[in-house]
Amino acid sequence: MDDDEFRVWSHKAADWGVNYRRGLRNRPVRAQTMPGATFNAIPPSAPELPEAMDAIFADFERIVMPGITHWQHPRFFAYFPANAAPASVIAEQFVSAIAAQCMLWQTSPSATELETRVLDWLRRALGLPEGFKGVIQDSASSATLAAVLVMRERALKWSGNRQGLSGQPRLRIYSSDQVHTSIDRAIWISGIGEDNLVRIPVLGEMRGLDVAALDAAIVSDQQAGFLPAGIVASVGGTSVGGTDNVAGICEVARRHDLYVHVDAAWAGSAMICPEFRHLWEGVALADSLVLNPHKWLGAQFDCSAHFLRDPESLVRTLAIHPEFLKTHGHDGIINYSEWSIPLGRRFRALKIWFLLRAYGLDGLRNMIRNHVRWSEALAARLTQTVDFRVTTRPILSLFSFRHEPKNVADLDEHNLRLINAINNDGRIYLTQTKVDGQFVIRFQAGSFDMTEADADAAFDVIIEIARQVSARAASA
Repeated sequence: MDDDEFRVWSHKAADWGVNYRRGLRNRPVRAQTMPGATFNAIPPSAPELPEAMDAIFADFERIVMPGITHWQHPRFFAYFPANAAPASVIAEQFVSAIAAQCMLWQTSPSATELETRVLDWLRRALGLPEGFKGVIQDSASSATLAAVLVMRERALKWSGNRQGLSGQPRLRIYSSDQVHTSIDRAIWISGIGEDNLVRIPVLGEMRGLDVAALDAAIVSDQQAGFLPAGIVASVGGTSVGGTDNVAGICEVARRHDLYVHVDAAWAGSAMICPEFRHLWEGVALADSLVLNPHKWLGAQFDCSAHFLRDPESLVRTLAIHPEFLKTHGHDGIINYSEWSIPLGRRFRALKIWFLLRAYGLDGLRNMIRNHVRWSEALAARLTQTVDFRVTTRPILSLFSFRHEPKNVADLDEHNLRLINAINNDGRIYLTQTKVDGQFVIRFQAGSFDMTEADADAAFDVIIEIARQVSARAASA
């Protein structure tokens, strides 16, 4: 591809992107293809000779696009959002064109210094105190793994990386069962082992970790010869928004000299709105926290903001200094590869800079407030509808519900049929979870382009298809 062809196809790609987003409401939200459809449409071997871009683009539309689930669809109510606001997309186009490797300050000084500045912008917007420093990780999973590694090294007096875990006391990490499965993986990868992840029971509507039980578990483990290392707190858990008493957890942690990491991957973005900050009250006492601007704030994936009260502990855990990576002649610079597990780093700060400037904090706050309000309104409408029960109240814009007609014997199976029918219909997309052993349906509002009419449409689709599923069951 020469420069002229690169220009032509860059323009075509930009135009295609605009038209794609304009037409999203006309597409089914979830991919409607059967397993193997894309794989079987692609030749088993790569071509030996170059192919024309026209042919490649035609196959992209013919083969690839039918198998895409549209995460930017305004009626995507599944999982959590993975927004890519237009300003963020434009920033990523520049990043792709530059293709810088931003592992060290010297490999792109602007990337490092912009990251330092925009993370401090975000810290201020979230109401975090002076002293917290930020770094952009690829995902919350990486930030949590880094935090668990710090817990491990700190508890072992910084000997784990050097000596390994053989012959060391058995470490213990504590969390509730509402945390994301990335915590399990972090425990595996760190070598601590899943048997040493202690699940503390939860209490109340918020499904928050029982702080008294946490304290008792730590004391019991100490008496049994284990070495408690840290606690992972949840704010806005993936299942139904489980949210811990962060202040209470930090108080227990201080008593036992444990490291606290707060996973607020989804809900953390909402803390740009001061009225929601009660959900993570006490977060200033935590050692680290993570939130994903690539979820609710609109930054294109991947972009995870990892804040630390003491970055030196992270650097001490992860930094390595071979001669070929040393920066000579400059003091006091930051090399963010020493704050991250991968050495290679993309220029992720640019999309946050574009995003915050193009929409402003006020615009982003309004979007989040609308999502919360529309979700609460939908939950209230379902509560007032015969045969529907809201099983967990809204935590920000996330709640769960069940359809419970009186003439249905197996309600779990009925709700499974209902959610499959809704997603096969294509107008909206929902996912499921379990609450107290019962199969329930999750709803979360978070799409960057969502309107109140989309929330109203969700109600209409749910009611319409629930009646159809009930009617089919009655006639069977």
